[in-house]
Amino acid sequence: MRVLVVGGEGTIGRHVSAELRRRGHVVVTAGRSSGNVRVDVRHRDSVADMYREIGGVDAVVATAAHGTTDRLLTLSRDELLQNMQGKLLGQVDLVLLGQHHAAAGASFTLTSGIFADEPWPGVTGGAMINAALHAFVRSAALELPRGMRVNVVSPTMVGDSVDSFASTFPGMRPVPMDALVTGYLSVIEGERTGEVVRAYG
Repeated sequence: MRVLVVGGEGTIGRHVSAELRRRGHVVVTAGRSSGNVRVDVRHRDSVADMYREIGGVDAVVATAAHGTTDRLLTLSRDELLQNMQGKLLGQVDLVLLGQHHAAAGASFTLTSGIFADEPWPGVTGGAMINAALHAFVRSAALELPRGMRVNVVSPTMVGDSVDSFASTFPGMRPVPMDALVTGYLSVIEGERTGEVVRAYG
């Protein structure tokens, strides 16, 4: 397969990309400042330009967008909208625009996060966005044309990021990177659609 990995040089994306290549797939990476092609998923036109540049693909994997922490007492609508531009609407655009460029039977794999299911202080906005991604995937799977599939991987804190985030999320059990990559591969190479793959350690 020819697989587009958005965020393919990032913490998760580089491991997913490496394993896809090891398994014989052709990988095209995309990102704001690295990869084979540039894209800023916060802007719909940038996503459209990326698809026109790379041509047809058999799978699209989104690992680029990250949510930010927040405090409910000071959380504003503008902050929510800014966070939604990348992690929610950007990934949604990868599907909405990608369905017109990808090959028949192509798969889309998005990334959400544990806070859709597990409440935690300081992540209300991110929790809302992650849950919205789950709802989008379940519904979009019913309507995607030409045998296309869409799923979402929902990781907890990744083992490779413990040093950076353990103090922010004390007590959270990380998921090993190899287990997380296996979760991505299970839907990229499999036949599932409309599913949330929970990688919660």
